[in-house]
Amino acid sequence: MEPLEDTLRRLREAFCAGRTRPAEFRAAQLRGLGRFLQDHKQQLQQALAQDLHKSDFESLVSEIVISQGEVDLALRNLRAWMKDERVSRNLATQLDSAFIRKEPFGLVLIVAPWNYPVNLTLVPLVGALAAGNCVVLKPSELSRSTEKVLAEELPRYLDPSCFAVVLGGPSETEQLLEHRFDYIFFTGSPRVGRIVMAAAAKHLTPITLELGGKNPCYVDDDCDPQTVANRVAWFRYFNSGQTCVAPDYVLCSPETRERLLPALQSAITRFYGDDPKSSPNLGRIINQKHFLRLQGLLRCGRVAIGGQSDESDRYIAPTVLVDVQDTEPVMQEEIFGPILPLVTVRSLDEAIDFINQREKPLALYAFSNSSQVVRQVLARTSSGGFCGNDGFMHMTLASLPFGGVACCHQLLSAQPSSHNAL
Repeated sequence: MEPLEDTLRRLREAFCAGRTRPAEFRAAQLRGLGRFLQDHKQQLQQALAQDLHKSDFESLVSEIVISQGEVDLALRNLRAWMKDERVSRNLATQLDSAFIRKEPFGLVLIVAPWNYPVNLTLVPLVGALAAGNCVVLKPSELSRSTEKVLAEELPRYLDPSCFAVVLGGPSETEQLLEHRFDYIFFTGSPRVGRIVMAAAAKHLTPITLELGGKNPCYVDDDCDPQTVANRVAWFRYFNSGQTCVAPDYVLCSPETRERLLPALQSAITRFYGDDPKSSPNLGRIINQKHFLRLQGLLRCGRVAIGGQSDESDRYIAPTVLVDVQDTEPVMQEEIFGPILPLVTVRSLDEAIDFINQREKPLALYAFSNSSQVVRQVLARTSSGGFCGNDGFMHMTLASLPFGGVACCHQLLSAQPSSHNAL
């Protein structure tokens, strides 16, 4: 295996030689990435099933289709994105040419997570390739089967002088971060994000941090409980809850909570049957460490629905908790699993105060038959993404870039793209 220093030197030399700048080269890399997705679709689905127990449908819609859509979007718009942007002139520049030129950063590091190990690896890669960068890709070591496919097959479809995959765990990632990159794109936990940001600061490297958080979901008293339950349960338990923009807790009145509970039970049964453990549509927790953490959260509050677990299968049932306290761990950390606390509030104002007293969430959801209520939640809170009367739909629109309040996705590619950072 080539030493890391030699790999980085090789990629930087290729960039400095201008190899990645022509539109034809960028398009060829994107087409190669598209062929990889087509040729290895079944292999990727099998890997995702081994890592996370994802069904073929789930891996298709949340991983492969999204990645292919990003490739297609970049190919359609590549030349337009690369064009100089003319700007208006003032009195002092009337005789000059004024324009904005979009240039690649150079050598880009992409550190990917395990929960959507195809989507959240390849979508940032599309932006980096389209913008004419050389790339070091670090897939997650926790999603081992998917990592193996990416490491063994993907390099065959991209130019080896401009692209490399680096494997390993935390120590290898730390070694990577000791080197200077021109841009770092990291998706993962706030804890590791702080480490990445500190390492980037040593070289003044621009960075995008895609971090999770606790995403509130406000449910008004006038809602149809079954409609809300269907939408919340589908997105909360998709990928076994291991989605950074999934609703992390529900805020509602005590009366609405009592109407929601049977509706949530009905939705869970409809989606996963009477025995969710045997359902082909319910994923598993990524590893034992995360399983044990989630099993501990089941002791918070009172289990109203579900609560069953099986360590040997890394299975945790779709669960609803009630009577949780603010100080309990389930309300202090991102859950990242199939557990949904219902927290009672007495009014819309109290719900908004509850949200604003905490860190700004990555995503926020509000359900109400009153558009005025939905607009109030939107106007009086701040979040990376907001969706009224639905979940997840704001993530599917190509015209809406996604990220946290302080996150700028479009820095890596020439234009904002249909980021689906789940």
